[in-house]
Amino acid sequence: MSSSVPDLKRNFPPVVDAQTRVLILGSLPGEVSLAHQQYYAHPQNRFWHLVGEVIGEPLPTLAYEARLDMVRAHGVGLWDVVAQARREGSLDSNIRLHTESDLAGLIATLPLLRAVAFNGGTAARIGQRALAQGGVTVPVVLLPSSSPAYTIPYATKRDTWLALREWLGPLARTPSA
Repeated sequence: MSSSVPDLKRNFPPVVDAQTRVLILGSLPGEVSLAHQQYYAHPQNRFWHLVGEVIGEPLPTLAYEARLDMVRAHGVGLWDVVAQARREGSLDSNIRLHTESDLAGLIATLPLLRAVAFNGGTAARIGQRALAQGGVTVPVVLLPSSSPAYTIPYATKRDTWLALREWLGPLARTPSA
């Protein structure tokens, strides 16, 4: 194999629990995220700012593990639609020879899931195809990418992301057995 062939990149484990109501799916972690082994680690990526506004918490000011705890506590889960792929750099347009994540398998473990949100166009294209192939019918929210490569104004991104609040509203309480 030639040294010019990009290394195989792999996604991270899903960040979910039984209380997940909205699953936000990206495409595949970028180089900075892979180096730090953290979702959305690039300092210019607006993901943590956007989700923080959705749930009303100062996520960018928290340590990484506290961010993960906070999103789970608010019913938000994270994962990526690409399990592994070859990609030079961090751009989604460079993803090659990808294997899809088992979205249907993960969703089957989330009893309170209300919606799946795709962070960007590549995640939406790959993810919607995977959901259809897996026979999964769940409401889908298409979000503008939080990546700095997608250069629409932050306020425009925020306004669209705030729609996730609809899916995170209070759950009907059931009596404890």
